[in-house]
Amino acid sequence: MTAHTAQITIRPAYADDYAALARLAALDSAAGVPPRPLLIAEVDGTLRAALSLRDDAAISDPFFPSARLLALLRAHAAEDRTKRPRSSRLRLRPAVARG
Repeated sequence: MTAHTAQITIRPAYADDYAALARLAALDSAAGVPPRPLLIAEVDGTLRAALSLRDDAAISDPFFPSARLLALLRAHAAEDRTKRPRSSRLRLRPAVARG
């Protein structure tokens, strides 16, 4: 007998993930899908957990051991936050008139 190694994928949620996210939220007895943007964790291609990057709210499959998945999502979110620039505003220099 060979042991199965699960493939875990961490990625941003896309618009076409919404139906699966709504099912996961219902399965988790959550009030709804957490606010976007979301990171999701898939195990062998099946959505098992999601984390809001806005407010850290999470949903997960209660019938799947998901504590480590949520820890992975939080670690990825923290890493992403450290890589983002502090301000998303563009800083433009005033135009210099040439005469």
